[in-house]
Amino acid sequence: MQTSQEHHGSARFHELYNQPLQEIDPYYLSQFQVLENNACPDISNQGTSVSFEPSKGQYFTLESSPATAGYIVCDSPSVSSGLSNRSPFSPQVSPSCISDPHHSSDNTYGSPASGSSVADNGNELRHWLREVEVLLLGSESDTVNSCYNCLNSGIPQATSMSRWDWNQLVNLDLRSMLICSAEAVSCNDVSTAVNLMEVLGKKVSVSGEPIQRLGAYMLEGLRAKLEHSGTVIYKSLKKCEEPTSSELMSYMSILYQICPYWKFAYMSANVVIGEVMANEPRIHIIDFQIAQGSQWMLLMEALANRPGGPPLVRITGVDDSQSAHARGGGLHLVGQKLSEFAESRKIRFEFHAVPMSGCKVELESLIIRPGEALAVNFPYVLHHMPDESVSTQNHRDRLLRLVKSLSPKVVTIVEQESNTNTSPFLTRFKETLEYYTAMFESIDVARPRDDKQRIRAEENCVARDIVNMIACEDAERVERHEVLGKWRSRLSMAGFTPYPLSSPVTHVVKDLLNQYNENYRLEKRDGALYLFWKNRPMVTSSAWR
Repeated sequence: MQTSQEHHGSARFHELYNQPLQEIDPYYLSQFQVLENNACPDISNQGTSVSFEPSKGQYFTLESSPATAGYIVCDSPSVSSGLSNRSPFSPQVSPSCISDPHHSSDNTYGSPASGSSVADNGNELRHWLREVEVLLLGSESDTVNSCYNCLNSGIPQATSMSRWDWNQLVNLDLRSMLICSAEAVSCNDVSTAVNLMEVLGKKVSVSGEPIQRLGAYMLEGLRAKLEHSGTVIYKSLKKCEEPTSSELMSYMSILYQICPYWKFAYMSANVVIGEVMANEPRIHIIDFQIAQGSQWMLLMEALANRPGGPPLVRITGVDDSQSAHARGGGLHLVGQKLSEFAESRKIRFEFHAVPMSGCKVELESLIIRPGEALAVNFPYVLHHMPDESVSTQNHRDRLLRLVKSLSPKVVTIVEQESNTNTSPFLTRFKETLEYYTAMFESIDVARPRDDKQRIRAEENCVARDIVNMIACEDAERVERHEVLGKWRSRLSMAGFTPYPLSSPVTHVVKDLLNQYNENYRLEKRDGALYLFWKNRPMVTSSAWR
């Protein structure tokens, strides 16, 4: 009897989570990548300023978003590491503007002949290196002269390559060459790094194999890292235009369709909350990254059919100002949409907007009422909160302690299973390479390699995170993932205990994965759900109380 009931519940949620596309929320991708305070792109101490005018677009739904969107390129005479001021898988909301003077509709990166990442202009690099020499050394140096020779001949000189066998390096596979480049950057071996990057630029391609596509963005990160360290100085960077709301919605909807990562987050959290609140007459949900709020439309659909009638539902939506761009407006649009939906389902509903970053939320930001059953949702957002390694305020742990003080019935957390928070640069680079190789492989099976929509989606919704993890440090690096074991320690220190996930949760997610490639798989381990691509854990979903 229990098995039958569980299967019935699984089927109901399976049906709800396979609504037409316009009923769901691709903006949820933004949870993986929102950069607070325009971190990293505006590298003022490097003589660079990147800014954007506020969005004046309209509110777009998936129905009104165009199927395709224009590609926006920022040209730069720098080492082609154009960075925008926003980042959306944070499954976020910002483009990675790639400098490309040879851009055409058929070739997103590099020259029309090769389709590879933009190659450095030798004359400009020589000019920059001479400026570095004058600024930092005051006279010519062997290292700088050696790099001039490398740029002239295309082959590094022994004086700058003493640690490397160049003939072996240039014949390495792409993955190994990326690691060698990162090692050169880590050791401040400018000449080796510049020359390896020049070779890499001819090997990567956004329309190539997964490692070639990922390599294009990791190369941008390495270049930005080199520049940000002061080794090579930006001369100028033209301002990149942000995609419009409709364009960004289009980019994100593509990844939402072809990957299960964000539906996994929706479904696993909703089923748990639905179970915990099964008999509650008054429900309060605090969502620390509400996006467009469509996750809760799906939950309200289930609550509307509850025996005895639906409960009163109150939702507090936390969202920083950067998210407004993808919506085309502020949180009042989310409240309006959810209120209209609740009314159509005869659900009493209230919405409370908290328009601020999660790390700024205090107790007074949240309206807590007695008699309400509280659920708190953290969807791909906690890794954006600075911890003790970044700030003495340690907002990551502070926020968990604040939530625990509210005595919630359940807290749902979905995070990427990756370890980049406190790792030193080279270790972080390798972890990023491993993790996103798996992600790009999972994307690869869903769309042709020359699919322009897929290319633009990766550029605008994934590349930005990669560049941030590689190029930025301290407070400027907001992509700081931790594995579940570390989250478990933080949650335990805050006073939480695991909430066991029931069989219906597993059934619902397994039903979801049946719609995708067979290399996705699910494991239930230590009370949490792990979503795998092949043998690589990609995302974890857990519940706490």
